[in-house]
Amino acid sequence: MKFRNRMLIGAVLAACVVLPPQAEAAKKTVVMITWLGCEDVCKGVKDSLEEKKVDVSFVVDDAAQDKSKLPGFIKDARQRKADVVVTWGTKTTLGMVGTLKDQQNPEFLNDIPVVFTVVADPVGAGIIESYDKTGRANVTGTRNRVPESVNIKSIKRYLPSFDHLGLLFDRSEPNSVKKMEELTALSQKMKFAFDALPLPALPDGSPDPAKLPGAAAQLKQAGVQFVYLGSSTFLEKNADAFTNAAVANGLPVLSPYEHLVGESQALMSVAARDYDVGKLAGDQVAKILMENAKPGDMPVVAIDKFAYLVNMKVARKLNLLPPVEFLQFVEKVE
Repeated sequence: MKFRNRMLIGAVLAACVVLPPQAEAAKKTVVMITWLGCEDVCKGVKDSLEEKKVDVSFVVDDAAQDKSKLPGFIKDARQRKADVVVTWGTKTTLGMVGTLKDQQNPEFLNDIPVVFTVVADPVGAGIIESYDKTGRANVTGTRNRVPESVNIKSIKRYLPSFDHLGLLFDRSEPNSVKKMEELTALSQKMKFAFDALPLPALPDGSPDPAKLPGAAAQLKQAGVQFVYLGSSTFLEKNADAFTNAAVANGLPVLSPYEHLVGESQALMSVAARDYDVGKLAGDQVAKILMENAKPGDMPVVAIDKFAYLVNMKVARKLNLLPPVEFLQFVEKVE
């Protein structure tokens, strides 16, 4: 009887043993390298991961427009054992991963998955081989560019008589020079006149913001009908000085930087919203973290949603209200 009781008690105790829960998956670390702080792209990445319930520690390393910080960010990513690094902009991406020739260079990130964003021309910059196949085992990214042909067609729909585009470009910024070259080629293909002026520079070679009003006047004297403002960190930072001068000279400004329509004096923007670009990058990150996708096997994904914005206050200043058909699909900003 005693033996049976012992057996029964043993069985009960065995049944009451609480087995340890399965170890939770370790929280992933995502490091985002920014150039101008955690703006809308950065917020889009964070929100995308939260919506997908990806448990991550999200770290922002902001270069604050100082390339000398980037080598330290590489060390930081390795010390943190980052699972994915997200880069914003051409300069940060080149600083973190280099070019295709740097794939074996330990000074760059070739050992951690990287998702780039807001890189105007990653193929031309030598970061990847193509949008379908990056040619790098650890690198993929997003495409956020509106084709410039779409911008020109949009200008023509707004101003049917348009046939002369102007641009200020920064010789010290690769993206800005590439944009000048791209628009030069497009002007020949789409048959419009094109005047591109280099930004007036200070003795140290950096652009001189005090000369922006004079540059706007020079474009007007050349017969320009619309000015393109894009692919230039300097012009984005000094947008008020330039767009105010452009409007004073009767020149409408188109910019891919949509915030310049609402916050400055740009007339029009056809743009991929920065927040949507960030969410698209977040999708890429989630695939790497949750589906074990290999960056080198992933295409660089293109955003397919564009926003058309018009600053109606500027339109009235210029006496250049949009055609009725344009008003059917644009977002009007006062």
